[in-house]
Amino acid sequence: MKFSPIKAISPVDGRYAGRGTELRNICSEYGLIRFRVLVEIRWLQLLADEPGITELPPLSPVVKDVLNKIVDNFSSDDAEHVKTIEATTNHDVKAVEYFIREKLGPGAETAPLLEFIHFGCTSEDINNLAYAMMLREARDDVVIPQTKSVILKLKSLTNSYATMPMLARTHGQTASPTTLGKELHNVVVRLERGVRQFAQVKIRGKFNGAVGNFNAHHVAYPELNWLEISERFVDSLGLISNLHTTQIEPHDWMAEYAHAQVRIDTILLDLCKDIWGYISLGYFKQQAVEGEVGSSTMPHKVNPIDFENAEGNLGIANALLEHFANKLPISRWQRDLTDSTVLRNFGVALAHVCIALQSCEKGLGKLKADGDRLAQDLDNSWEVLAEAVQTVMRRYGIPEPYEKLKAMTRGQRVTKELLQEFISGLDIPKDAKQRLLDLTPATYIGLADKLMKAPY
Repeated sequence: MKFSPIKAISPVDGRYAGRGTELRNICSEYGLIRFRVLVEIRWLQLLADEPGITELPPLSPVVKDVLNKIVDNFSSDDAEHVKTIEATTNHDVKAVEYFIREKLGPGAETAPLLEFIHFGCTSEDINNLAYAMMLREARDDVVIPQTKSVILKLKSLTNSYATMPMLARTHGQTASPTTLGKELHNVVVRLERGVRQFAQVKIRGKFNGAVGNFNAHHVAYPELNWLEISERFVDSLGLISNLHTTQIEPHDWMAEYAHAQVRIDTILLDLCKDIWGYISLGYFKQQAVEGEVGSSTMPHKVNPIDFENAEGNLGIANALLEHFANKLPISRWQRDLTDSTVLRNFGVALAHVCIALQSCEKGLGKLKADGDRLAQDLDNSWEVLAEAVQTVMRRYGIPEPYEKLKAMTRGQRVTKELLQEFISGLDIPKDAKQRLLDLTPATYIGLADKLMKAPY
């Protein structure tokens, strides 16, 4: 029966069905089954290459090709067939084993292979490696590239507004000026560091049997170095072998992975909230989209919906990711099954991240700074120069400079004239006095331009 997104329970596959397409082949049930098949086939191939397993002859070129094609040509129909087998077995990994048996079929060359499918394995051997490859591919091929795309958009805005002065607002109050470009650059630096840390999370896997001791392997072939064979197999999949496990890989790396993504998401949340506020202040205008409606009753509105959408989806993603990090490393004794249903939701969390990234990038693309509005705010905020005046007064030993400026400026309307009259009466060197008299809120930006070029 054809499924319609309009009947989806999750908005990931409903309202936002068009946004998560890159994750579908990776994090779906199809993706999980595909990775399981890959693990089973590669293990069978490695066993056939092992000289000490004399009962399993080396694979002929024809059989190698057959096995590789099971992996390379794995289709949605194949996944559906595995699910059909599972309906009888009531066991998802065993269904994969039977599927491979069917694919190999009867024959003189394939017969020796059949009993070595899933040899020495517990289901978790297959599952943990499948999820490890799934999350690596989702990170490297989808999430990080989409995050870098947002960073590129931010860099473009950073360059465009590198020297545009802006009133800072610490605690929501007028504060020493900065530049719009420098504030956006801060976010670029944070995100790039977050991406580097995320990319460096080491993805681990285990392949050591029912309770992690190679019990069955050792009984069947006591002369073989199963620790070395297992490490070599896990390494061949591009993962890092973990020999110190129970029945399950302890999922500590998954907690690191989830927390690394949470940190990136939190930086993006911070950005979205700040941009939302700057739009509210009028510092940014948003490009109106033809045919788009901002309000059902107020025709003038162009709402910051992209940043609001991103904020909401990042919140959902982080709620899930925090749960994964807190729950997955915990398992009763050598194994319980509570991780199984939780792991299946990793793709949901990453889909919400991707929806948020796309919304954020779309919103950034609509932004245009209103230089006149920023200049107006600066020109109405001469009180922010009090910091500069009292600091110069300190240099030249004028007593109680902070207290004198506080009495003149705090909670009061400070004009250019009032401030310059105060400066003119200071007993400081002529050049220092002139430097203060020439200062304006728009030129009091410190080393903002140099900070943007500083290494990080």
